[in-house]
Amino acid sequence: MDGMQLALPIVGIVAAAAVTFYAVSFAEIREKSFRELDDSEYEDGNGGFKPSPSSRERRARRKASKGTDS
Repeated sequence: MDGMQLALPIVGIVAAAAVTFYAVSFAEIREKSFRELDDSEYEDGNGGFKPSPSSRERRARRKASKGTDS
């Protein structure tokens, strides 16, 4: 049996193991970050995070502040 015929399946197995390792690691990191996000929402006391205002809200605030200045 030629060395190349023996090395190719071994390289394939090692590559599959590496891909599996990284896929599982990233899945665990993602789950952990979601758990930490949920925990931080409950610790803040407000029950969740407040998203940044939409462009319409920002525009309305600017328009209102300009109206009160003049």
